[in-house]
Amino acid sequence: MSTVYMVRLTVLVIILISTLPTGLSFVKETGKFGRSGRCLTPNLKPASESIIRNIIINDATSLQMSSASSSDTSQWANRLVEESKEIFSCASLVISAIFLSSDKVEAEEIVRICDEIDDTISITTTTTTDELFVSQNMQLRTRALQMKRYQYLAKLMQKDYNAYVATANFLSPSRITRRELPNLQDIDVLPLIDNQNIAMQQKMEITTTSEDSGSISLVDDCELDDLKYKDSPLDILLLAIFRKLVTKNTGGVTSETPGIDGLVEQARTFMLQQGQTPEAQHTMVKDTLADLMTPVLPPFYRIFMSGIVPKVGTEWDGKQIGPWFYAPWLTTIITPTFFGFLVGPSYPNRRKDGKRGGLVVEKCKFLQESGCKGICLHDCKLPTQQFFQDELGLPLTVIPNFATQECQWSFGETPVPPSEDESFPKGCLVGCESRKAIAASGSTADACN
Repeated sequence: MSTVYMVRLTVLVIILISTLPTGLSFVKETGKFGRSGRCLTPNLKPASESIIRNIIINDATSLQMSSASSSDTSQWANRLVEESKEIFSCASLVISAIFLSSDKVEAEEIVRICDEIDDTISITTTTTTDELFVSQNMQLRTRALQMKRYQYLAKLMQKDYNAYVATANFLSPSRITRRELPNLQDIDVLPLIDNQNIAMQQKMEITTTSEDSGSISLVDDCELDDLKYKDSPLDILLLAIFRKLVTKNTGGVTSETPGIDGLVEQARTFMLQQGQTPEAQHTMVKDTLADLMTPVLPPFYRIFMSGIVPKVGTEWDGKQIGPWFYAPWLTTIITPTFFGFLVGPSYPNRRKDGKRGGLVVEKCKFLQESGCKGICLHDCKLPTQQFFQDELGLPLTVIPNFATQECQWSFGETPVPPSEDESFPKGCLVGCESRKAIAASGSTADACN
């Protein structure tokens, strides 16, 4: 019993005791019963009656409020329990997917997860406010199912890459957005009508006999709209530094055009110089990247990322015991910040083997503005791969997609020569300005392969 009730009970007892003499006097004067034979009550003072009435009413009100408060507390407790159960249930969905063996993943299960996501979204958009907060407001179950689907897709890629490509092409973009796929290398941009169109889209090669190109193999230009890039102050600063370094390492090649367009002009001018070689282009880019990273960063990266033993006078000097397991993944976290000025927005994804260490450039700034496969190959893809392998000790494979101008970077994956890479098309882009300049000069140089 609470203290309030004890106080009120004590007050009642005191009032009853104070009215007891009046009652005894009444009994003594009239006997136990009145003249009418009815049971008579003591003649209490009006003030005492009012006090008793108020106490009884207040007690009843307090009991009702206490009951309501107790009911509210019980409802909140039950709600908290249900919310906690939902959180643990969603967490178990993700954790079980992470630790699931890739051998147990089937494409049909991914389709079922998509169905479950659609059902969950439908429920959360049509239910009332009584729905759980983590489901209605945070969409926790939907997010957990999407993470589970991502893990299943990555594990299917580890198990059977061709099955992953078929599944992703079947479900994207109608049921899975392109951004939600763990790898985009061989995934079509738009749903195509038939297998013949799919084959044509993947090859992207046509033969032309135009005046400026002769009879050579050409690659279709990207048909997507150009992306408008929003450079940060860091991007502007790094681009300005990079262009000055390019001027230095090309022997004075410069351009008055500002921004990335000026850098493209520098690259094209250097590529079209008389007697130019691909090897000279690669060396220029590698020297520029080394200058940009300063003398401090490469040794740090070689030790703590690639596991190359520094020269300290031991028999292990210069030997590589890495790369460390975290190096590919951590590099994908750092790269978007410091290479965005060249390639534009990018985000981490998975390599072709389904493991972490992938990075996809959404629409390469350098490729979009240059429109040149030769500049892409000799001023980006090959020298960057060589720089990471030779100077930093980490293998890197760069796979551009000329249909979308996306670019897949896979850190920790050993590259193959372009001549052996089936995903790298032969020939030149249809709208390439470099090819037109070469044809106008009367040269027969092949700058695109």
